[in-house]
Amino acid sequence: MNDLALDHQAIIVGAGFGGIGAGIELKRQGISDLAILEREDDLGGTWHVNHYPGLAVDIASVTYSYSFEPNPNWTRLFAPGAELKKYAEHVADTYDLRRHMEFGVTVERAEWDDAGFWTVHTADGASRTAQFLVTATGFLSQPYTPDFPGIESFAGDVIHTTAWQDGYDFAGRRAAVIGTGATAVQLIPEIAKSARHLTVFQRTPIWVVPKVDFPIPAPIRRLFGAVPATQRAARAINTSMLELLMVVGVLHYRQAKPGNRLAALLAKAHMRAQVRDANTRRQLTPAYDFGCKRPTFSNTYFPVFNQPDVDLETSSIVRVEADGIVVEGEKKIPVDTLVLATGFNLWDVNFPAFQVIGRDGRDLGKWWRDGRFQAYEGVAVPKFPNFLTLNSPYSYSGLSYFTTIEGQMRHIARLFGELRKRGADRFEVTERANTDYLDKSTERLSDSVFYAGDCASSRSYYFNQHGEATLLRPQATLSTLREMESFPLDDYTYA
Repeated sequence: MNDLALDHQAIIVGAGFGGIGAGIELKRQGISDLAILEREDDLGGTWHVNHYPGLAVDIASVTYSYSFEPNPNWTRLFAPGAELKKYAEHVADTYDLRRHMEFGVTVERAEWDDAGFWTVHTADGASRTAQFLVTATGFLSQPYTPDFPGIESFAGDVIHTTAWQDGYDFAGRRAAVIGTGATAVQLIPEIAKSARHLTVFQRTPIWVVPKVDFPIPAPIRRLFGAVPATQRAARAINTSMLELLMVVGVLHYRQAKPGNRLAALLAKAHMRAQVRDANTRRQLTPAYDFGCKRPTFSNTYFPVFNQPDVDLETSSIVRVEADGIVVEGEKKIPVDTLVLATGFNLWDVNFPAFQVIGRDGRDLGKWWRDGRFQAYEGVAVPKFPNFLTLNSPYSYSGLSYFTTIEGQMRHIARLFGELRKRGADRFEVTERANTDYLDKSTERLSDSVFYAGDCASSRSYYFNQHGEATLLRPQATLSTLREMESFPLDDYTYA
């Protein structure tokens, strides 16, 4: 391409599954000199950072994986986290990506130079240049730590789920878990097995449906390996079920309210069968419609609240003291170990995860926060040449992250194919195409549960600071994949 003496053809920030997918596709497109920069000490993204007890996928493993690189060796329908980490390593090695990865490198800023390249600045004071920049920092990469008054005075152990202390012994401990999201739903039953007493602090209840999980028998695993078509069939069936839940129940809520209500009834019946106390059931029942907040799957979460040594606390936290937590009414709950299952900071610092300055000095984070969160096809942004943002507004497709990744890989393939055809060095999405995509996405979402349903009390990370649900791409998986490999080529300019 151009004759600039650059450090790399492309820089990818993030070595999770998104960065791995981008690396695979860029190498397919002839980009051999690439650097994959990762702030952690190994690859795998969230599956490297998270290793708390009970960690597992909440999407069946046959779907939560690359379709072009099936893994016949999943031991369970919902694989434990360690197997996802191992799978990430396998894919990176299979596609010769590990040699491109640099660990312990934190990117702080990236700037576009009109000479035709990006300069990427890292925390160690160094910088490097590349023709193309890809951000693959993930949707859940910036942990949120609440600043409760007095938390710095707490004398016991404080553990955030993203910084888990392996082997931590809860025996004899009075534990508290703050948060009841998907992570907490997996973790709480594990803590309850050994803690002297457990208090679960719930701000917002979560919809929980039965988890149809089981070990995958060795003969089935051998069949998947010997006849890959059988695993593809299992993937197709599971994907179809997820599509029904996501597209019909969530994205087409206005037209399919009965389906959404049926899902809520299933979750309520699941709770009623597992929680004995009526008042506890009321506290655990969400006041918002199913789908406003990402639901989760569990067979072990609800029964925990039948145990005499487990309390559900729904009063607001007033302050933290050295030996406990004080809630409204000045009630003090003694605590030895405080577990923060408080999730991630999506919209304040995650979009983007570091400062990105494009053409004419446009600051991506400021532009999004001052105006509207937007990205053409969930991939590109006007005034940001040769830039692809994989974790971006209106990009998440379906319920499996791999649907999103593979759609973006198809987009990269079509875009870079056109660059080669034209002999061009630079691409940039047009303002017109970006605006059209934003308008189309907004219109499609008007039928979703986010706008046609009742989400007022959900405190869902689907909503940004402006009250817009701009995370999900409001389309079915198949139409998303088709669009990603057939978008109008003149939606971009080339130079």
